[in-house]
Amino acid sequence: MPPPGPATMGASGRLLHAVLMGAPGSGKRTLALRITKYFQLQKFSSGDLLRDNMLRDTEFGVLAKVFMDQGKLIPDDIMTRLTLHELKNFTRESWLLCGFPRTLRQAEALQRVYQIHLVMNLSVPVEVIRQRLSARWIHPSSGRVYNLEFNPPKAIGVDDLTGEPLVQREDDRPETLNERLKAYEDQTKPVLEYYREKGVLETFCGTETDKIWPCVYAFLQTKVPQIDQKASVTP
Repeated sequence: MPPPGPATMGASGRLLHAVLMGAPGSGKRTLALRITKYFQLQKFSSGDLLRDNMLRDTEFGVLAKVFMDQGKLIPDDIMTRLTLHELKNFTRESWLLCGFPRTLRQAEALQRVYQIHLVMNLSVPVEVIRQRLSARWIHPSSGRVYNLEFNPPKAIGVDDLTGEPLVQREDDRPETLNERLKAYEDQTKPVLEYYREKGVLETFCGTETDKIWPCVYAFLQTKVPQIDQKASVTP
């Protein structure tokens, strides 16, 4: 098999393996879409992978649904197997993982198979996240996300493309949000420390995705080839 072409490689001439981290509601999905629009990275979202596998009733999907139906977190080994199974199909492209790893055990399992070159962490105040998530509605089958404040659907309560009803996730509701955010912090604090010790962690702080994005864009310009060198930073 011929070596990867330079267009798929990072600035150093190697395939780049990157991770995007951030609490629920920190803007990971929006930033990941912008990153992959402007830079040569293949995006992998753990949420998208789960939804796809559940819709197709794969082994991973069936296992994940059992835990989700019981209101339990999906075990590390299932999430790790699912992610690694998907990544093995992309040996000639640089990629960006979004939503994985979330625990130290997942991070260590990932590191045993792939060297992670870059971890971007989004640090957004809890008060901002609470406000965002209380206004967030989703289209369950596709994962499309709407926000009543800054990205509302064209018609109230329905998906723009299918006309199907939108729902508010159970764990976005105020009564469960505090517990969810604390669980995220407890789980991922060791992960951030793990990557900090490896010298690959870069944290971006802010309250608005549009203000964080130019910093992420400028940072990645030194790391990853752009899709269009003349592209503007404006999304």
